[in-house]
Amino acid sequence: MRAKNLHKQTREESHSHALRETETAESMAASKLQALWNHPAGPKTINNSCIVAVHFWAPTFKWGISIANIADFSKPPENLSYPQQVAVTCTGLIWSRYSTVITPKNWNLFAVNLAMAGTGLYQLSRKLQHDYFSEAQAVVAQE
Repeated sequence: MRAKNLHKQTREESHSHALRETETAESMAASKLQALWNHPAGPKTINNSCIVAVHFWAPTFKWGISIANIADFSKPPENLSYPQQVAVTCTGLIWSRYSTVITPKNWNLFAVNLAMAGTGLYQLSRKLQHDYFSEAQAVVAQE
């Protein structure tokens, strides 16, 4: 009987411990989400007593450009555009710098522009490799 009670007590303590850990994790997640929500560059940005979420949503939707550029990695290099990739790269570099000097610092803006610069540079390198270096290698191979 005593062993049965001990087993029951151990099981209840284990359940209680797991419940406390879950509550702690939930409160930590809630506090992180609340901090994001109330951050000056978060989804709720107060401007003249109305909710304007420009500082959060503009860079969030800008991720679509980076995702589209990543999807174009499978595109043949001859179909890539120099002006488009230069614009994506320069936008990424300029706005990455800007996002670190503004107040409040907008890390979502920094990350999306870093991704834009990276994907733009990669696409430019693919296009340059195809247009200038693959032809040179073909000429050397013919000789």
